[in-house]
Amino acid sequence: MLTKIRAWFSLIAAVWVLMREGVVTALPDEGAPPPVVTAKRIAKLIERRRPPGTTQSKKLGDALGRLGPSWVKLGQFLATRPDIVGKSIAHDLELLQDRMESFPTDQAKAAIRATLGKPVDVLFTSFGEPIAAASIAQVHKATVQGKDGNTRNVAVKVIRPGVRERFAWDLHTFYTAARFVDRWFPVARRLMLVQSVDMLAESARLEMELRLEAAAFSEMADNTKDDPGFRLPAIDWQRTGRDCVTMEWVDGIKMNNHAALVESGHDLNAVADNLIQSFLRHAIRDGFFHADMHPGNLFLDKDGIIVAVDLGIAGRLGKPERRFLAEILYGFIRKDYRRVAEVHFEAGYVPGDKDVESFAQALRAVGEPIYGATAEDIEMGGLLALLFDITEVFEMRTQPQLLLLQKTMVVVEGVARRLNPDFNMWQAAKPVVIPQATRLIGPIGRIDEGIEGVKAFGQLARQAPELAKRAERLSVAVDSMAVNGLHLDDDTIKRLAKAQRRERRWDRVALWVIAISAAIYTATIL
Repeated sequence: MLTKIRAWFSLIAAVWVLMREGVVTALPDEGAPPPVVTAKRIAKLIERRRPPGTTQSKKLGDALGRLGPSWVKLGQFLATRPDIVGKSIAHDLELLQDRMESFPTDQAKAAIRATLGKPVDVLFTSFGEPIAAASIAQVHKATVQGKDGNTRNVAVKVIRPGVRERFAWDLHTFYTAARFVDRWFPVARRLMLVQSVDMLAESARLEMELRLEAAAFSEMADNTKDDPGFRLPAIDWQRTGRDCVTMEWVDGIKMNNHAALVESGHDLNAVADNLIQSFLRHAIRDGFFHADMHPGNLFLDKDGIIVAVDLGIAGRLGKPERRFLAEILYGFIRKDYRRVAEVHFEAGYVPGDKDVESFAQALRAVGEPIYGATAEDIEMGGLLALLFDITEVFEMRTQPQLLLLQKTMVVVEGVARRLNPDFNMWQAAKPVVIPQATRLIGPIGRIDEGIEGVKAFGQLARQAPELAKRAERLSVAVDSMAVNGLHLDDDTIKRLAKAQRRERRWDRVALWVIAISAAIYTATIL
C-alpha cells in the first residue's frame, strides 16, 4: 500500500515537472483525449518562462534530468515509441544521449573494487576522469599492461551508484501510469503500455548488469566475425564484472564528426552502403541487432571499418518476426499487397475478424507512392512507419520489438544519408534483403520450418505421458465441477473481495489527489 501511495505521489510530482518545463504543452493536439487537452491548458498557466528560442529538446532534457536517471532512461526508451509520444517528441528524445552529469571518479573506483575485488591501481596502470556520462553508467579511459609487457588503452564503463535502487522505485511509478491509462482510456490499450514498461524493465535490467552487455558484445562479435567492414571492440573479461566492463579502446573517427570523416579520405558512399547492409544482416540473418546505432556510438577506424560501441540496448527478433520482416519487405518490392496482408494475419498481428482484402487495399495506399518516387526519396524506415500507422485502423496490436527495429532503421538510414546525400536505400539493401528473404521464405526456409515442426513433435511425444495424466486430472476436476459447482473457501472469497475494494478505493483516491493537486498548483500560480 505504501508503495502504491509513493508511486502516485511520484507520478504527480513528475507531471508537475513536465508541466513546468513546457513538455506537456508540446504534446500533439490531433487525436488527443479530453484529459490531455485539459492538462495542456493547465500546463500553459504554470509553465515557467524560458529564454526565446529554447528548443523542445532542451526542455525535455531539463525535465528528465531533474527527474533523475530512470526518467532519462524512460525518455530514451520512448524515443522508440513515436506511436505513443508523437514523432516530434520522439525525435527530441533521441537527443538525450550522454546528457547526464558525471559522478566522482572516486565512486567509480570504489564500484570497480567492489565488483572485481581488487583496487584500481592493481587492475590498471592509469585511470582517467570520465569522458562520457549517460543515465545508467559513465565511461573512463584507462591503460593496462599486457602479458607481453606492452601498455594498451582501454575503455572502462562503470555503473552509476544507486541507479538500480532508484530505478526499481521509479518502475512502480511507470507501471502505475501505464495501468491507469490502460484502465481509463480503452482506446490506448492497443499501445500495450504495461507490456512496454515490461520491455523497459527488462532492457534496463540487462543494461545494469554490465557482464550481460559484455556477453552481448561477445555474441554479436561471433555473429559478425566474417562480415566485411564491421566489427565490435574486444572485451577484457579479466577486468569485467557486474558493475563495470572493460573493452578495447577504439581509435577512430566518430560518425557525428562529418568534417573529419571527409578529411579522412575514405569512400563515404561505400561506408554508407556497408552500414545499412550490416544492420540488415544483424536483424534479418541473426535476429540480434544493435538498437542504439546513433552516430556517437559508431566509429570509422583507419582501415575504413565500422566499429560499434555501447551495446546496452540490443534488439532481438525470433524466426517468426524475421520471416515477417522479410516477407513484407519482399512483398512491397514485388507489389504483392495481398500477400503482405496475409502475412499480417498469419502472424496474428491483425485481428482475424478483419477483412484481408480491405487490409490489402490499405497497404496499397502505403506501397503505391513508393513507385511514383525516386529511390533516393524512399526510406525503408519511413515505409515501416507508414505501415504501422495504417494498421491502427485495423486494430493491429503494437509489436514493441518491431517498433524498436523500425526506430533503429530510421537512425541508421539517417547516418547513411549524412555520409552520402544521394544514398539509394533500396539499391544498398538489395544484396542483403533478397538473399535473406529467399532463405527465410523460400525452399530452405520451408525445410527449416519442417525441421522445427519435427523437433516440436518429438518434444510433444516425450511429454505425452505427463500430458495424459494432466488431462485425466483435469477431466475429473471438470466432471466434479459440473456436478457440484465451483466452490471457493470463505477465506479466498473474503480476500478477493477485499482486494477488489482496495483497488477501486485507491483508484478513486488517486483521481482526487491529481485533481486537488492540479487545482492547488494552478491557484498558487494565479
